[in-house]
Amino acid sequence: MKTNRGAAKRFKLTGTGKIKRKHAFVNHILTKKSNKRKLRLGHFGTVDKADEGNIKLLLTIGK
Repeated sequence: MKTNRGAAKRFKLTGTGKIKRKHAFVNHILTKKSNKRKLRLGHFGTVDKADEGNIKLLLTIGK
């Protein structure tokens, strides 16, 4: 099965097997967002446990 290229560009696997993702709402209309909010949105987050299985299928990891 081929890797979904859109998913491959959006998600990265950590050493412990978790999936990293970027936060949304950081691309435009930044003037009304506080500096603190923009700073937090710039950091990576992790994918929720409920979504991990679907993303691993797209990345051809797992089953």
